[in-house]
Amino acid sequence: MFPIEHFIVAFLPVLMYVLVIDRRLPTVRLVAVAFIGSQFPDLVDKPLAYQFGLIPSGRVFMHSLPIALPLLIGTVIYGWQTERNRLSVGFAFAYVSHLVADNYGPLFGPHPRIRPDLLWPFADPVSRPDVPSWAGVGGIHIRLWTGFSLLVLLVTGTLVLADLWRRLRGNPHVSETGD
Repeated sequence: MFPIEHFIVAFLPVLMYVLVIDRRLPTVRLVAVAFIGSQFPDLVDKPLAYQFGLIPSGRVFMHSLPIALPLLIGTVIYGWQTERNRLSVGFAFAYVSHLVADNYGPLFGPHPRIRPDLLWPFADPVSRPDVPSWAGVGGIHIRLWTGFSLLVLLVTGTLVLADLWRRLRGNPHVSETGD
């Protein structure tokens, strides 16, 4: 799927939930968290695989349940501890929607099965070309995606670390509006 498709698949249920339950539009924070969650596996895996060659495919590591589930459980616990349940669950839902969308055919086809990518490193990944179809001339799209990924992960990581630092220093101020 393309990034915008991952976001739409993740965001529409979040939007409907907030509209029905709160009778208002979601906050900018929730939209941002849903966007990051819907892209997170690709933000990490695509550069690691195609730019740096550190993993065998752009659909292993953060696309893998043995890696993703502990991260998501930690995220939800962090959200609960910081009274940001909606944000943490929004991230987790968007993240899981990405995994389901990438594996929709095998999971819900006529003969449902779990694709080996979802079980990596305990199963060998599905064989894919070394250069993805979306790489562009000279791999320009890989470099652009890597730059975008680094920017989003740097900003996100900085915000999370700043929040953790505030909490460790005893200033757990949360400026939430119901999220």
